[in-house]
Amino acid sequence: MRLTNQSGVMSDNTSLPSVSNASLPPLLTDWTAPSFTPAAQARVSATMVLFLFAAVSNLALLISVSRGRRLASHLRPLIISLASADLMMTFIVMPLDMVWNVTVQWYAGNGLCKLLCFLKLFAMQTSAFILVVISLDRHHAILWPLDSLNAHHRNRRMLLLAWSLSALIASPQLFIFRTVKAESVDFTQCVTHGSFRERWHETAYNMFHFVTLYVIPLLVMSCCYTCILIEINRQLHKSKAGESLRRSGTDMIPKARMKTLKMTIIIVLSFVVCWTPYYLLGIWYWFQPEMLKVTPEYIHHLLFVFGNLNTCCDPVIYGLYTPSFRADLACCCHCRTPADSPCSLDRLSARHGEHESDPASVKSA
Repeated sequence: MRLTNQSGVMSDNTSLPSVSNASLPPLLTDWTAPSFTPAAQARVSATMVLFLFAAVSNLALLISVSRGRRLASHLRPLIISLASADLMMTFIVMPLDMVWNVTVQWYAGNGLCKLLCFLKLFAMQTSAFILVVISLDRHHAILWPLDSLNAHHRNRRMLLLAWSLSALIASPQLFIFRTVKAESVDFTQCVTHGSFRERWHETAYNMFHFVTLYVIPLLVMSCCYTCILIEINRQLHKSKAGESLRRSGTDMIPKARMKTLKMTIIIVLSFVVCWTPYYLLGIWYWFQPEMLKVTPEYIHHLLFVFGNLNTCCDPVIYGLYTPSFRADLACCCHCRTPADSPCSLDRLSARHGEHESDPASVKSA
């Protein structure tokens, strides 16, 4: 048998690597320690590239949103939270994964074993829930645009709930993980060995996190953006039928519909494409554990790295579809202050109202 490390993507266990690994049977006399394989080396190299890109892009996004004054006040906490969640993924999940793959075993002690496994799941959970909050905000803003005065307080409450729920959901990690030392060799690992009395207990635990990390966020985002498209279509047909409507109103709706459609496809697909293969393989392993022995190791590593790619996608997506972000990021990259840059408040104030009233622009932010 192998006592694998927690960073291994569903390797030698039937659970999500960010949640738990299969409870191990008593150590055998013929047990051999795992090694830093070529597939794991490639994983570490790829993760390092993602780490550098995600760190730079999300830090730049966080700085530009914090300094910029063009973004609506009720949207700023959403984008700051999104960038912060992505930075947690960048500076907690990725470094932990790289170091753990290199060291193979656990050297940081029992306390850090519990804490880092908690923070890893907390970061992943928060990242998913922040996307849900943004989706709910866009849904409310487009379906009930006259209620924008309450958006600031509503968003803060939803963000507080998202962060609190993430911490609550991840808290069992503090109790089920602990360090276990092999009897026959000098090898220590951070595992869940002995935390579950029955195998189905662990399967239920992992399925719960699969639902909270993937299924619920995907369903909520899909429902929100579907309602947005339906509402924009309804407004478009209504504006065409109303002879007394101004032309500016009829011009705005097709543009908003197209921008919202593009943002919907990109945001939902980036989440689905990056994480679906990883979670599907995890479910397959839970119910067909014998497939662990026949599936190539590089498959496990590749899917986890591909899932982490989602952290890099968020700043790129928002930058591509939001002119104000692109301008702020350009100013940030050129080390200019808002006062002396082309994106200063004075030069943008004339267009500020336009973006506040454009559902597509608000959506993309």
